[in-house]
Amino acid sequence: MPVCLITQPIHPIGAERLRAAGIEVRHGTATDEAGRIAEMVDVDAVIVREGITAAVIDAAPRLAVISNHGTGTDKIAVAHAHARGIPVVSTPAANVRAVAEHTMMLMLAVARGTVRADAATRRSDWSHRYAVPMHSVSGKTLGIVGFGRTGQIVAQMASAGFGMRVLVWSPRVDDAEVAAHGATRVDTLLALLAASDVVSLHRPLRPDTRHTIDAAALAAMKPGAILINTSRGGLIDEPALIDALRAGKLFGAGLDVFEREPLPASSPLAALPNVVLSPHQAGSTQEALEATASQCAAQIIDVLAGRQPQHMLDPSVWARRRLGAPHILTEAHA
Repeated sequence: MPVCLITQPIHPIGAERLRAAGIEVRHGTATDEAGRIAEMVDVDAVIVREGITAAVIDAAPRLAVISNHGTGTDKIAVAHAHARGIPVVSTPAANVRAVAEHTMMLMLAVARGTVRADAATRRSDWSHRYAVPMHSVSGKTLGIVGFGRTGQIVAQMASAGFGMRVLVWSPRVDDAEVAAHGATRVDTLLALLAASDVVSLHRPLRPDTRHTIDAAALAAMKPGAILINTSRGGLIDEPALIDALRAGKLFGAGLDVFEREPLPASSPLAALPNVVLSPHQAGSTQEALEATASQCAAQIIDVLAGRQPQHMLDPSVWARRRLGAPHILTEAHA
């Protein structure tokens, strides 16, 4: 019986689908690389939520597929896996609407000072409503940096739901694609930053996208603007952001992701009143978790049954894939 290791908790439907296909499911408990190496020795597939290193991959001679729970793969040694003939699959559409909803929630929470208002109400501080400024987002300009599936849904929500003017900067899309989602494409990042009341980040993290928002970018933003990040923490130079927030350059920020996760308790971000934080949970609604776990399991079943999965990061790996035993699942289960 093939073995799948689930390294972090996922929705139970994932394990249910794997077991129904004749795959043994193990739930990992390791919290460090040495422990994960020990858990990987005899597994054929793995589902990861927090990445996997080259050393852990090399500890699994039977490993036939790595299934990423989500879209971001920057914490997976993808090139190393592909060089060894191990397909890496993802779930690019399972949680995008949930992430888009969280983006809008953070935007509103920052603009309306929701967290501070909640705390004031709980301590019976009714004078809070006179003391802290708030803003509407209706009629304002939203700048979207990166225009994949999530950015497109955010554009639609902001335009149709809140009457926002939406600008997009993305080197990989054209005017027609942006216009189809009710937005306008701009040629440069600096032009978008200078014109936007709210800036929302939706780029993957790669060497060329790291610190897309640095000190120069922050200086180019409109005074009193809001910055939202539900993509990857490394897109923002955090010390530069902290300086801009402390100086009052920005009205505030809403952050679901950070350069270091978990966010250290000592981080200055945790002490700033004009920041709304969440622990990388934008895509973690129950509906999104169920869809993501189900897609992870389905693609593992496909690989172990000898079928090419739907969402391979590099489809060319399929022709040279590594399988401990071809078509390891029996016909009855496959």
